[in-house]
Amino acid sequence: MTATQPAPPLSPDISVKPLRKRPARRKPFFVELWQTAVGKKWIMAITGVMLMGFVFAHAVGNMKMYLGEADFNHYSEFLREILVPILPRTIFLWLLRLGLIAAFVFHIWAAASLTAMNRKANTPYVSRRDYIAANFAARTMRWTGVIVLLFLIWHLADLTWGLKPIATDEWTRGLAFENVTESLQRVGVAIFYVIANIALGIHLFHGSWSLFQSLGLNNPRFNKARRYFATGFAVLVAGINISFPIMIQAGVVGG
Repeated sequence: MTATQPAPPLSPDISVKPLRKRPARRKPFFVELWQTAVGKKWIMAITGVMLMGFVFAHAVGNMKMYLGEADFNHYSEFLREILVPILPRTIFLWLLRLGLIAAFVFHIWAAASLTAMNRKANTPYVSRRDYIAANFAARTMRWTGVIVLLFLIWHLADLTWGLKPIATDEWTRGLAFENVTESLQRVGVAIFYVIANIALGIHLFHGSWSLFQSLGLNNPRFNKARRYFATGFAVLVAGINISFPIMIQAGVVGG
């Protein structure tokens, strides 16, 4: 009778892979949302609402110009004194500016990202009828956005920073009425101001119309109301802004 030999131990097969892979670590929700076209459109819509509020308040506030030099300069000083003495002078104004800068950055970033995604998708208009269906404001959205951005930089250099030769030689910090009227008395600057605000109006029209769709609030029953709102808002803001160089050139303001 022979003794049975113990079986040799089995060596592990290192080539065998586990049946289930460890799930990849998920990115934060907002990062994943940002990487989608829907997320980018949401960011454009939310920052667009913020910027729409700013341009509306800015246009209405600047109408103080029609009340005269004292009222306009008083309004300008009021903006620097908001929440004083809770906050030091101009702090609230700078917080507002920083918020607007952030909104501008995210708005432009989302727009550039969506443009790159659209080009990568390479989906041109199928027919001339489709091209016409996408209205002029929608087709020129990128260009009007660039014009508005360039105008914003010029506007700040001219009236806020007083950079020469963009600003006039008479520019004086704190004298808002004099700075505006002296600047817009230059014919070339007045023409540029009008063109830029026409571009702003076109941009606002399509932005006001499309933000509802981006946020999922695009029930066809409200399309007529959306169009009325987009048209009225764009005409109101652009019309107020365009009136300033025209009235100054005509001598009605600052004459």
